[in-house]
Amino acid sequence: MKYKRLTKEQFEALHQEFANFLASQSIDKNEWDTLKSEKPEVAEQELDVFSDLIWEGVLTNAKFLEHFSPQHIFLFHCQEAFMQSIIIKSNNPSIDLMTKDGLRWLSEHIFTPEVDVHTGRKNYTEERNTALFDLITQGAILSDGQLYIQMNEILNQAE
Repeated sequence: MKYKRLTKEQFEALHQEFANFLASQSIDKNEWDTLKSEKPEVAEQELDVFSDLIWEGVLTNAKFLEHFSPQHIFLFHCQEAFMQSIIIKSNNPSIDLMTKDGLRWLSEHIFTPEVDVHTGRKNYTEERNTALFDLITQGAILSDGQLYIQMNEILNQAE
């Protein structure tokens, strides 16, 4: 298995897609039920293959990731060969950037010594989707990129 198995909730949400996947393998509901009871290892393999297919599709289409912690915000723009990043750090330990108040504070203090902002670019040292999956397992979430785009525009105007 390349990534990780989807959760029960994710499988339930993708019920129709999983049924289509099984159908593409010429496995109908009765045969699936038989596999689960008589050959659970084969059923497990089917779950793993389906999970990897879903993850591969999601990661291939991912353009932006975000990771929030109380003192940091990591914003990633995922290109084909490299990733651009904007890292925002609060130097005020009483501020929690994971709250609305913390984000309001950040917007008022973004260009003060209380906030460090760094940009970067890093070529992938492994396959792109594997690198993105690693960030997701560390707590990053898929994003529409609005925050990255806004911060990038603000930083470009400040130069």
